[in-house]
Amino acid sequence: MRQPAHGGNLAWAAALAGCPPDAILDFSASISPLGPPNSAIAAIQSQIGNLKHYPDPNYSELRLALSHFHQLPPEWILPGNGSAELLTLIGRELAQLAATTLITPAFGDYYRTLRAYNAKVLECPLSLVTGHWSLVLTCTERSRSSVAVGAASGREVLTKDKGQRTKDKGLLLNNPHNPTGKLFSRDSILPYLEQFALVVVDEAFMDFVPPNEEQSLIPVVQEYANLVILRSLTKFYSLPGLRLGYAIAHPDCLAKWQLWRDPWPVNTLAAAAAIAALQDTEFQQQTWAWLPPARNQLFQGLAKIPGLQPQASAANFLLVESQKSTSQLQQQLLKHHQILIRDCLSFQELGDRFFRVAVRSHSDNQRLLTALSGE
Repeated sequence: MRQPAHGGNLAWAAALAGCPPDAILDFSASISPLGPPNSAIAAIQSQIGNLKHYPDPNYSELRLALSHFHQLPPEWILPGNGSAELLTLIGRELAQLAATTLITPAFGDYYRTLRAYNAKVLECPLSLVTGHWSLVLTCTERSRSSVAVGAASGREVLTKDKGQRTKDKGLLLNNPHNPTGKLFSRDSILPYLEQFALVVVDEAFMDFVPPNEEQSLIPVVQEYANLVILRSLTKFYSLPGLRLGYAIAHPDCLAKWQLWRDPWPVNTLAAAAAIAALQDTEFQQQTWAWLPPARNQLFQGLAKIPGLQPQASAANFLLVESQKSTSQLQQQLLKHHQILIRDCLSFQELGDRFFRVAVRSHSDNQRLLTALSGE
């Protein structure tokens, strides 16, 4: 069976480990271990009888729920069959520009959607210095882009491009950054909106950042017609099997995308679960209380293991540098402990010396740490 490009491929892991898929302890997919929320499950059950009907093609109730959640007009929101479907639409949009700049290492689906439409890709790499991702980005000569992230007073600041070399280009980045877990400040991204024709910010993991710390660009989206924000409802609420995400952007842009895609991309059960989850403030508070100590436990435990160097993260995952081959480590953990970690072979800049692990429960984290200590 082919090596997976994404985390969460339990069929592949089970075949390698020689066990049923449900016996695998999955650290490869960055999904909250606290869900799905009971409210979402109840909402799904309540809609079983409506499976005989087509969903509302406009998803009026879901858009209204998202509108209340983000304090935006509903026409600024477009639900999708996971953020992956919306990313495909965005790839078609970006391909119409001269090029798209990616801050790398970048999520593999960015390359997928851009290559699907023959878009030109310019890479602007982060650099790893003394165990930490540098706050200064210098794009390669090959990328012919002068986008940069500088450091001022210990915070990330995006320096302004000299000249007009990016006015016909797009920018695609995620915040918090995957796979490093770095959180860019809102103020550091805003200058890009004056420089690029289109800026797409994938905020798939932003909801794991507590409200008093989060750096979402949603509060300013109505000020920029060239800003698109992607959100996922599957990671925070543990609903990846339902496939649900949404884009926030200018209504004219969303109306165009609506014409490009198949009808009814979001199923009835997914829409109902999302509406319930958005209103579940108890689950949200529980997640924000759980993550920091659980992440710290995992970080400190990994840091104590010789040969491993975890990176600080604002998300629900940790990137770990290893002195050993991580693809071999992945296979050893599967065969000896039925534990799946995410190798980083699909991130060209990281290769076989990094792996990524989700933050899970205290007992799951400890099981991973014990297994790693023995390998």
